Amino acid sequence: MTKKSALNRRDFMKTAAAASTVFSAPTIIPATALGLNGTVAPSERIILGGIGIRRRGGYVLSHMLEQPDVRFVAIADVRADQRKTVKEMADKQNGDQKCDTYRDFRELLARDDIDAVLIATGDRWHATASMMAAEAGKDVYSEKPCAISIELARRLQETIQRTGRVFQAGTQRRNVSNFGHAAKLAQTGQLGKIHTVHASIYQLIDRHDWLPAEPEPDPEVVDWNMWLGPAPWRPYNHAYVDGAWRGHYDFDSGAKLLDWGAHTLDICQWALEADDTMPVTYEPKDVPDDNVIECVYENGVKLVMRRNGWLGLGTCPVRFEGEAGWVETGDSGQTAVSSNELRASLPSPSSIPGTSPKFHVRDFFNCVKTRSKPAANEDVMARSHIACHAAAIAWKLGRKLQFDPVTEQFVNDDEANRMRSRAMREPWTV
Repeated sequence: MTKKSALNRRDFMKTAAAASTVFSAPTIIPATALGLNGTVAPSERIILGGIGIRRRGGYVLSHMLEQPDVRFVAIADVRADQRKTVKEMADKQNGDQKCDTYRDFRELLARDDIDAVLIATGDRWHATASMMAAEAGKDVYSEKPCAISIELARRLQETIQRTGRVFQAGTQRRNVSNFGHAAKLAQTGQLGKIHTVHASIYQLIDRHDWLPAEPEPDPEVVDWNMWLGPAPWRPYNHAYVDGAWRGHYDFDSGAKLLDWGAHTLDICQWALEADDTMPVTYEPKDVPDDNVIECVYENGVKLVMRRNGWLGLGTCPVRFEGEAGWVETGDSGQTAVSSNELRASLPSPSSIPGTSPKFHVRDFFNCVKTRSKPAANEDVMARSHIACHAAAIAWKLGRKLQFDPVTEQFVNDDEANRMRSRAMREPWTV
């Protein structure tokens, strides 16, 4: 044996012994990696990102962060202050400093590790961002109104179906118990044959003016061009970004009708088991100090949308009337009925207000895992949103309109049909 080969052999033995010592030492794996002590293993976690999170979006996100199998990893927002706020929320929940921030949401959507997104921008962005997210392979929870026009509601539904993504509209009252119980009374015949349902709406506003121009901020502070997105250009004013965009035609869905109507008409559709259709006529009524639109389904059931409420059971009240009685409920969790017999069947008032997304977000995440359809899926969203838009168009035109639920066209009315869609600013055309 040569000296060189002997040395090589000794070196090899030393190396092998050292390696043996390393691999025989106990390996410590964090409990979080194994899903122990009530934690969820990484392989079972849903990785979540957010787009345009503020106010309502922040409230929804707070419920999402509570879910043990969800980890929020990135926020995209045109406002630097909101990027900072949401990052701090996520980092506090996650116990680290790893939540990433983006000004352009396309960078967030390009990430392969993100499974789902919460979209809570203003109305002008919801459909476009949701479709882009679905095309990028993300499941979508979108705040309402989910689409700013009839055409976009239908395009969004088609995109979700084509891409096979899970979609949940932020119409959370489908997962709030008092609304569910009221709908069940109507569905099971306990109210008799239903003849009228009532959906509350906001005071309608349709503005076309511009707020005074102000100096445009640095895009790193507020990216005004990105804030506008698909909406027509207009000069910057800080009030738009702070929420005063509502009621302005270029930014709002249907003269603010969908702010509540997307919730309340949706619950009426649910109660009537009419998720596969919508009313066929829409007629605005001249009622002093109120906005009233009467809609009629093909089977003769009347849907009344109006601003002024009834029994004071909280925001977003709905009321279902049948030949044997009526039921009304709202965001307070309380329910009123027309008879002692119906009252005996009522559960205790819901401790969860109608504004809470607690069970709605859980429904979404469960469906992300099972690939089933959540309560406010793309089909439910499309028809209830389209019906709301049809009602808003009738109010804007000030006349009765006939609508075909199959073709989703107004009957013999070119002016109304032109209002089914809106121009979109480049490069955000669909």
